[in-house]
Amino acid sequence: MASTKDPVCGMNVDEETAVDAVQLSGKTHFFCSKGCAARFRANPDRYLAGGADPMHKTDEHGSHAPSQLHSIETDQADEATYTCPMHPEIVRDEPGSCPKCGMALEPRTVTAEESHPELVDMTRRFWISAILTVPLVTLAMSRMFLADQLHAWLPGRALSFVEFALATPVVLWCGWPFFVRMWQSLVNRSPNMFTLIGIGTGTAYAYSAVAAIFPGLFPASFRTHGDVGLYFEAAAVIVTLVLLGQVLELRARSQTGAAIRGLLGLSPKTARRVTPGGDDEEIPLNHVNVGDSLRVRPGEKVPVDGLVAEGSSYVDESMITGEPIPVEK
Repeated sequence: MASTKDPVCGMNVDEETAVDAVQLSGKTHFFCSKGCAARFRANPDRYLAGGADPMHKTDEHGSHAPSQLHSIETDQADEATYTCPMHPEIVRDEPGSCPKCGMALEPRTVTAEESHPELVDMTRRFWISAILTVPLVTLAMSRMFLADQLHAWLPGRALSFVEFALATPVVLWCGWPFFVRMWQSLVNRSPNMFTLIGIGTGTAYAYSAVAAIFPGLFPASFRTHGDVGLYFEAAAVIVTLVLLGQVLELRARSQTGAAIRGLLGLSPKTARRVTPGGDDEEIPLNHVNVGDSLRVRPGEKVPVDGLVAEGSSYVDESMITGEPIPVEK
């Protein structure tokens, strides 16, 4: 059987028994696992240009031994790229939104450091939007029951201009990310939820703004109690509710990431390597190479996957398997 190397991890793979294969530029690349194939499909240029992933190690028997530090701080390329949870083929060098569905992009590699700039931004926009929307809705609903009193307090078109002043920052600033995502969906010909939100709120706001500033452009059939109907409150409420949904979604995703970061925090940052002379030296985890002999003393954490060459003990594998009882090794 012909043998080739997995371009992601460098493992020798038999072409007839490869788990997956990818055709690219007339050449077939074979992979040892679905995970390696997925990483290659997401960014083939990286692996074809730079070779195998240096932190995706295999032991001498060919079984995978990925360093746990790979998820913490060593793979700078993956930490600098972001992808969409719904469309993994979307890869960007900086945070933003998916051009297909509008979801916030997430780092391709979970890190031990916590950072949620979009959650902070959306939360700030939500609270500002809510503070301005409450009085706006109150005024709009009062038109139905207290029209005479409102016109006495705010004669002429003053009421319309007050609603216009309250709605403008809500729609144009608080809702600005939705208009950006709407435009991206139109440019990429991929309509999504934000397409509907942007068109709906934008149309309602634009119509109401023209009606408030130039009411004479509208015929008498458009008027109720002498005023042209305005929809500032509808646009503002939609923006506020969508912002609330974004905050809840981003908060749920950050809590999931916090659980993963908690597990990453349990992994060791260094390993104790046995030198040819029999001494021990403490090295960073990314300096561990295939074939190195590592010493794990009682009470220490096992730094990487491998084979037990000497000694015996019980190892707590609950972080991996969920089994609370230590397993004999």
